[in-house]
Amino acid sequence: MNSKRPVNLDLSTIKFPLPALTSITHRVTGIILFVGLIFAFWALDTSLSSPQGFEAVREALEYNFLAKLIVWGLLSALSFHFVAGVRHLLMDFDIGIDLEGGVQTSKITFIAAAVLVILAGVWVW
Repeated sequence: MNSKRPVNLDLSTIKFPLPALTSITHRVTGIILFVGLIFAFWALDTSLSSPQGFEAVREALEYNFLAKLIVWGLLSALSFHFVAGVRHLLMDFDIGIDLEGGVQTSKITFIAAAVLVILAGVWVW
């Protein structure tokens, strides 16, 4: 293959359509959730180890700004990942697979995820 076409490797110059951004964000939130399991497993292990461990985790989640931020971030990632996962399941049933439907379901995904992120923030803080 001897193509003389220009190759654009600078992703910051490419304007991605909304369905592509939804799909990319779905993958990124999956990675965030995977890494966030470290914090979740630590909190679970510590809270189940002893009454003092439980109290330490409870106090951290109640008074520590960084712990609250981590929990809110994980809940936000989970919210978007869940809503985008439902969108992908609908696409498996041939719902929203054309261009118009993809854009509409992407908009719904971002709006629903934003509402869930705000609710998670209210719950955590």
